Amino acid sequence: MADSSLFTTNLSCSANGKPLSPFAGLGIALVTPFKADGSVDYEALTRLVDYQLKAGVDFLCILGTTAETPCLSPDEKKCIKEHIVKQVKGRLPLLMGCGGNCTAAVTEEIRKTDWTGIDGILSVCPMYNKPTQEGLYQHYRAIAEASPLPVVLYNVPGRTGVNMMAETTLRLAHDCPRIVAIKEASGMMDQIKVILEKKPEGFSVISGDDSLTLSIMQRGGVGIISVVGNAIPGEFARMVHLMQEGRLAEATIINDRLYELYSLMFIEGNPAGVKSALATLGLAENNLRLPLVPVGQRTHQRIAAVLCSF
Repeated sequence: MADSSLFTTNLSCSANGKPLSPFAGLGIALVTPFKADGSVDYEALTRLVDYQLKAGVDFLCILGTTAETPCLSPDEKKCIKEHIVKQVKGRLPLLMGCGGNCTAAVTEEIRKTDWTGIDGILSVCPMYNKPTQEGLYQHYRAIAEASPLPVVLYNVPGRTGVNMMAETTLRLAHDCPRIVAIKEASGMMDQIKVILEKKPEGFSVISGDDSLTLSIMQRGGVGIISVVGNAIPGEFARMVHLMQEGRLAEATIINDRLYELYSLMFIEGNPAGVKSALATLGLAENNLRLPLVPVGQRTHQRIAAVLCSF
C-alpha cells in the first residue's frame, strides 16, 4: 500500500485521538469532462482543475457522484486520479470517492487501490439494497477498518434510497477513529442539527447541498462539497470564507445572488446542470454519458442568463 500524501501524513489529532480532517471550507465535487466521442477530455480536466486552483478553493472531491463515476471504467478512474494528483502537486487536499452497495467489494477496492496523493476517502451510503441502520453501521465500520486514510461518510438518501439517521452517524463518529466527517446531503436540517450538537471532538459536518451551505455552517458545519462551485468557484469561495470568519451578513448577500443558480443546477439532474454552465463558460463541452443527457435548451438558456450576472 502506498503512503498517503502530504496532508494526511501531517494530520494532527483531536483530544480523543481522532485525526483532524483536512476537508473544510470550499470543496469542489469535480465533474468529468467528456469529448463528443464520449472519451475523457483530459485537456478540459486540466483547465477545470487550474480554474479551481486559481479561484482559491480549499479542497477537491474527485470521482464522486458529480464525476459520473458509475459510468467510468476502472482504467479511466485510475487515469483521472493520477492526472489530478500530478497537476495538483500537493497544493490542496484531495478527497476521492470509493463506495458501493457490496461491502466486501468496497473494502477490497480500498485495499487494492494506490492512494498516493489522496488525503481521504468519501464513501456513499449503499444504494438500492436499502440496508437497516445496523447494516449501515457495519458497512462503514468495515470500510474504516480497511482504509489507510481518513474516511468521510456520504449521506444522500435522494440518490441511494436510504437515509443514515443521526444516531448511526454519531455511533460511527464515536466508535471509528478513521471516520472524521460526514457529507450530509439529506436536506433534513433537524437531523443535521442533532449531529452538530452531539458529535465528538474532531468530527466534522460538511454540507452536501449548495443551498444549505450557510445554514449548516451557521450551526457549526465546516464547509461544503459543492456542485455549483465547479462553475463559479471564486464567488462561492468568497461566501464560504466569509462564513468561516463569522461574517454572516456579507455571506448572505452572496448567497442570495446565487440562489437561482442553486435550483437551476439540479432542475434536470446533476451533473447535467453544471455541465451546461461549464459549456457556457467555455471550460468544457456539454457532454454526458448515458443514461444522463444534457439539459434542455430552455434550461441551458436560463443557466447562461444567470451566469451573465457574475
